[in-house]
Amino acid sequence: MSKNIVVIGGGIMGLSSAYYLQNEGHQVTVIDQSNMDAGASYVNAGYLSPSHIIPLSAPGVMRKGIKWMFDKSSPLYIKPRLDSDFLRWTLAFNKSCNKNHVEKAAPVIKDIAVLSQDLYRDISERENIDSHYVTKGLFMLCQTEKALETEVNIAHYANKLGLEAREVSATEIKKLEPNVEINAIGAAYFKCDHHTTPHEFMTGLKDVLKNKGVQFYANERVVDLEVKNCIIQSIKTDKQLIEADEFVLAAGSWSNMLSKKLGIKLLLQAGKGYRVNSERETGITIPAILAEAKVAITPMNGFTRFAGTMEIAGINQNINKVRVEAIANAAKRYYPNIDLTEEEKNNAACGLRPVSPDGLPYIGKSKKCNNLTIAAGHAMMGWSMATATGKLVSEIISEQNLSLDINPFHPDRKF
Repeated sequence: MSKNIVVIGGGIMGLSSAYYLQNEGHQVTVIDQSNMDAGASYVNAGYLSPSHIIPLSAPGVMRKGIKWMFDKSSPLYIKPRLDSDFLRWTLAFNKSCNKNHVEKAAPVIKDIAVLSQDLYRDISERENIDSHYVTKGLFMLCQTEKALETEVNIAHYANKLGLEAREVSATEIKKLEPNVEINAIGAAYFKCDHHTTPHEFMTGLKDVLKNKGVQFYANERVVDLEVKNCIIQSIKTDKQLIEADEFVLAAGSWSNMLSKKLGIKLLLQAGKGYRVNSERETGITIPAILAEAKVAITPMNGFTRFAGTMEIAGINQNINKVRVEAIANAAKRYYPNIDLTEEEKNNAACGLRPVSPDGLPYIGKSKKCNNLTIAAGHAMMGWSMATATGKLVSEIISEQNLSLDINPFHPDRKF
């Protein structure tokens, strides 16, 4: 049965949900408070990475986070503040930083990321979207024996989950990446990983949706919800009132602000990430994460992207020059011949990633609202999980068999 559906949020989660919902014959409207041409869906590293099986909330991370609070250039910067939502999130995050949680989360992360890879490729081929989809894998480049041991252990764990990964020496790195000097003692090489150029996929998918009849309202903010008997009757924006049968909440780091109006307490914090692009020839052809620095480097269509850091400091779009400089310095340490220019660094952009306390997204319906499906909280894995999330959203609303077990993603779960 065809339904009238409003998707709140025009990032990759919202567009993926709209795509699969429209394919099922529903009437879909997408609303976003921005112009839908910037943010996390456009500035990310473009990774489709089943290799990222270890959630952010891993053993020892909270201890590091406390240490890094005093270093604004650190890979993970958590700004301390007296805010009840932040304090509840911090407590839940700390509870999730244990080995038992990682062992439960890793197979779940792997399954949704692998499904997303397949769906990205399917959408790109079916809709003729050229998003520079490349299957060259990913290096986890290491400069210390300790980091190399950690990354190789993760590669072995990934093998047990059915992912293709192995250790490579400095000599092998040079053979695989001959046109650029790399300062690393070795790496874990995840052949299972793929990558894309994000803005190309986003632009192509928006065009596809518009051609299929999906209605878009950009620069329009949802300010209130009319709810009766656990059912949303309509939403009020700063410009109009819109009624619908079903609603999808895919508003990224802003999702918990709207969910509060329904009594749904989504624990979410905005994790700011930065990117610096260089259109100069770098010689880099294989994506890499600089293990000790937590910086991602991706060869994209016409440029190389240097991205990274996780800054949990509330919702703001301020560019912290210290953190941009940290990305540039890290790139220089691992790639000695690459110097990011002042102009490139001055053109840095940022995006806010919605971070749940346990590293797993919120996908599904809360018991507190019958016609709202939530798709948020994907943290650094948003790009890797988006198409699968969109398909699951469509299956939930269309009352179809689900492609994956969504219980680990339940919006009402306890930490």
